[in-house]
Amino acid sequence: METVRHTTAAFRALERIGIRATVGKCLMDAHPEGAPIDLAEATDDALADVAALAQRWHGAAGGRLRVCFAPRFVPSCSGPLLRAASDLAERFDAQLHTHAAETIVERETVLRTTGLEEIAYLDSVGIAGPRAALAHCVWVDTHEIDRLARQGTTVVHCPSSNLKLASGVAKIPEMLAAGCRVAIGADGAPCNNGLDAFAEMRLAALIQKPRLGADALPAAQVLELATLGGARALGLEHEIGSIAPGKRADLVVLDLSGPHLHPLLGDPVSLIVYSARSSDVRDVFVEGRPVVLGHELLTAPVDHIVREADRAAAELHRRARLA
Repeated sequence: METVRHTTAAFRALERIGIRATVGKCLMDAHPEGAPIDLAEATDDALADVAALAQRWHGAAGGRLRVCFAPRFVPSCSGPLLRAASDLAERFDAQLHTHAAETIVERETVLRTTGLEEIAYLDSVGIAGPRAALAHCVWVDTHEIDRLARQGTTVVHCPSSNLKLASGVAKIPEMLAAGCRVAIGADGAPCNNGLDAFAEMRLAALIQKPRLGADALPAAQVLELATLGGARALGLEHEIGSIAPGKRADLVVLDLSGPHLHPLLGDPVSLIVYSARSSDVRDVFVEGRPVVLGHELLTAPVDHIVREADRAAAELHRRARLA
């Protein structure tokens, strides 16, 4: 999920850098308490904008770039917006993404304003099924977990964000036992101070163990959620997510020279989940084409981007009178 505005800029950068991405403009047409009023758009304007984005970018760069339809979450979206997002996803053969049941306050708000529990309400407006990926789902009951499993909806588990924001711990082992589709995500960088898939895997593997025992969410299962599970969330499980004949060659190569990865004994999957870091990524290939080699990004000047990001952030702080 991108920002409300400037999604085209994100697509242009992704096209240039060469990574695979599914991106959604954040859709908001209501004003939850405490939210800046300028973030919301008129319903028709938001839908027209995202439809134009889909016309231009869905399937662009040889299919490497895709659009998803991404309502922010129920409290900031009207029923007509949510239903229209579902209809657009059907029209463009695209995915749906929103946040759901992240906090107890959200759960209570949705029940009060719609008369339905959140998973049931999302189902009623078409945000459900294999097209839909719901971030968080921390505050869901057993019958809602069963409903998610029957729908084939993907739950995107974001452990570091849920811990930093004190949202709670999603019942991922129970979801998997019920047959839910689960992927591992990171939420937004402001919610966890990073977008590190390896950190998320490690946390996902660890945080269930105090509750359910040391065998809860073994490393192999976590790695599958982070790879093939993510591909399922994007509707791309037949193209990416595992190394198999006929699939696209989206590959990551790790540098195992770091002392934190030694001795190189035992289960390599446990090594990846519990010991590896994003800084260990040596090479990245997208459809067999190198994007990162020897820890160096080949397609964009990283130092320049960091300097420009720092400059832009300082200017935003100044304009917002935060510094």
